[in-house]
Amino acid sequence: MEIIKEISKMKEISKLWKRKGYKISFVPTMGFLHEAHLALVRKAKELGDKTVVSIFVNPLQFGPKEDFREYPRDLERDLTLLEREKVDVVFIPETEEMYPSDFQTYVEVTKLTTGLCGAFRPGHFKGVTTVVLKLFNIINPDIAIFGEKDYQQLQVIKQMVKDLNLDIEIVAHPTVRENDGLAMSSRNIYLSTEERKSATVLYKALLLAKELINKGERDSQNLKNKLEEFIHSFPYTKVQYIEFVDPLTLEPVKKIEKPVLCALAVFVGKARLIDNMLINLE
Repeated sequence: MEIIKEISKMKEISKLWKRKGYKISFVPTMGFLHEAHLALVRKAKELGDKTVVSIFVNPLQFGPKEDFREYPRDLERDLTLLEREKVDVVFIPETEEMYPSDFQTYVEVTKLTTGLCGAFRPGHFKGVTTVVLKLFNIINPDIAIFGEKDYQQLQVIKQMVKDLNLDIEIVAHPTVRENDGLAMSSRNIYLSTEERKSATVLYKALLLAKELINKGERDSQNLKNKLEEFIHSFPYTKVQYIEFVDPLTLEPVKKIEKPVLCALAVFVGKARLIDNMLINLE
């Protein structure tokens, strides 16, 4: 496993692989890896000849009051895990190289980023698309793997790839969960023991939404009210949003008549957790 920090060196290796006809698969991460990241890495290895994982905590996607400085980091452990998975290259650029002092170009997907997390984190997705496009240009992958837990991010990246005619296949990987249903996330480390128990409410709320819809409830506002009441019955919780949206356009759905995405963001203590579920009508 090779560790590369320089953009020029990463480009050089990628060009060499391309000349040899290798298919490159890529997993972008912000580090502090867990089993969900490793599931993406295994999928990448399955689909490509060479696998690159990036570790870069991207300052552009954090708002002024968000947790950029506190965001968990453990590079040594990350590298041990990736070596075990036999990754070919780990790309770990410095912030100053990704964003030099004269940096002034940003990439933005507009419509898909207005709701859900985009409504509460202005500029977040502009930071995501800018860094992902930079990483795509540096690594030049044939395939990139993204998790469905960050469903809006996944749709935004797909839109960017389509709009900018990038020759990259975006592969979605199902959400990886703990045994009790909690979606794996680097931010779960912020939870105390008691908060961790309450955090299971996100998945339970999604299952409740599915149950209510299958029993015939079609009014999304009624569903939101019931889910909010259910979530707030668990201690340390505060709902930021509960939405029922079209799975492709992410536009809110008032009356549920076809498959719908239920997406939610909930503060459990100081940790902001997100989750979602695609619900098909039975």
